[in-house]
Amino acid sequence: MSSPEDGTVEQAHTGLETIISVTIGATVPTGFEHTAAEEVHEKIGVEACISKDRGRIYFTITTDKLFQVHLLRSVDNLFVVVDEYDQYQFKESKEETLAELQQLASKLPWTNALEVWKLNRTFKKRKGQRKGASGARVKPSSEVGKATPADGKSKAQAEEPPIADDPNKTEESRDTETSTQGSEEAEPDVTPKIIKFRVTCNRAGDKHSFSSNEAARDFGGAVQEFFQWKADMTKFDIEVLLNIHNTEVVIGIALTEESLHRRNISHFGPTTLRSTLCYGMLRLCKPQPSDIILDPMCGTGAIPLEGALEFPASFYICGDNNDMAVNRTVNNVCHIQKRKADKGGAPGLPIDTVRWDLASLPMRSSSVDIIITDMPFGKRMGSRKKNWDLYPSCLREMARVCRPASGKAVLLTQDKKCFSKALSRMGGLWRKQHTVWVNVGGLHAGVFLLRRTGAVFGQTPEDFYESRGTACTQEDQDDSQRS
Repeated sequence: MSSPEDGTVEQAHTGLETIISVTIGATVPTGFEHTAAEEVHEKIGVEACISKDRGRIYFTITTDKLFQVHLLRSVDNLFVVVDEYDQYQFKESKEETLAELQQLASKLPWTNALEVWKLNRTFKKRKGQRKGASGARVKPSSEVGKATPADGKSKAQAEEPPIADDPNKTEESRDTETSTQGSEEAEPDVTPKIIKFRVTCNRAGDKHSFSSNEAARDFGGAVQEFFQWKADMTKFDIEVLLNIHNTEVVIGIALTEESLHRRNISHFGPTTLRSTLCYGMLRLCKPQPSDIILDPMCGTGAIPLEGALEFPASFYICGDNNDMAVNRTVNNVCHIQKRKADKGGAPGLPIDTVRWDLASLPMRSSSVDIIITDMPFGKRMGSRKKNWDLYPSCLREMARVCRPASGKAVLLTQDKKCFSKALSRMGGLWRKQHTVWVNVGGLHAGVFLLRRTGAVFGQTPEDFYESRGTACTQEDQDDSQRS
């Protein structure tokens, strides 16, 4: 990333448009930073840098590729970097540090980040118009299209290029503004609209003399004084981000109002998996054309839906033993199909949904190429006690339907002790190849990549397993009784 002096910006003029080179930051599922970096390189053609703060990557793009950034499948939230400091020297006292943060607000190179925010706003306006049943305008106040960035400019901002008269603004986006102008040229007496903003501080590290709220309050006050914007914690137009990780400080402007991981699901369950995490799990197993991919505990269908949209050349079979879960999956599939039809896409998805018993799947042996599923953690769904019986039977049935020697399984679980014990009794059928440690709703979980060995199902000593009573130690039994 660039130094504060150059403002992380380069410009190139092509005709009437100005192409700006900026640094984009993205939050990603913790543990899948390298997967996100690989996707950025494949789809946008630039190298991504993984942050010291887990769950973030940074990459430099030109503004003509900004729309492509929103199509990435592995990122949760996006922001444009205003400036960054790798080794920020915080003062020893809280008062001095907060005073320095206040002074920093007026020294930052805001110009190009605000230009990117303005361009990004046009994408969201078009999206809002498509959602409207009859060309209805975007919801007031809750969308950035409500405000005109130049209207709240202060005297201290006189040296900044004007934020109005956006050369990238289309007639379509102008129609969504609450302006009374009758032509493309703005009237000089148009009533200005004050931009609403908030500052969000994300802080990690235990050697800071200040809290996140104090940093956001003081830095936000300085931003308000500099731009003459109005602070609003809920109905804001611009969200300024102050990310502090030990001595690393990154200031940015948010480009997403809602996390991109909610893109596929309309009917949520108690343990719905984020689409971005599903994508990371799918990339681990590298689906190939014509692969049969199985999710035996599909829940709301988040994994097969993500796979069908991103890897449509494979076929997905999913199911659950819970009627409500199967209904949610069917409803989510119908939701995606309707969305595709509304956009003029090809009808149908390569997904089939079945209600079944996990321990006795209605499938032929050795018929599945990849198994990928989110196993019960024993927290909100099931229990740790039930997992001691469920996990061994699950791994056995998966081994039966998975193709020997070539089949793979990608399994997510937080109950690592039970999973390791069950896997040790399946040693002749499964071999663990890789583990990715992830954060799922604040829980430390593992994504395990298993390879199906060439052992024939039914002919190895590991094909049978002991019951819960004989397999567990006395300590495990005591824990189960207490629960």
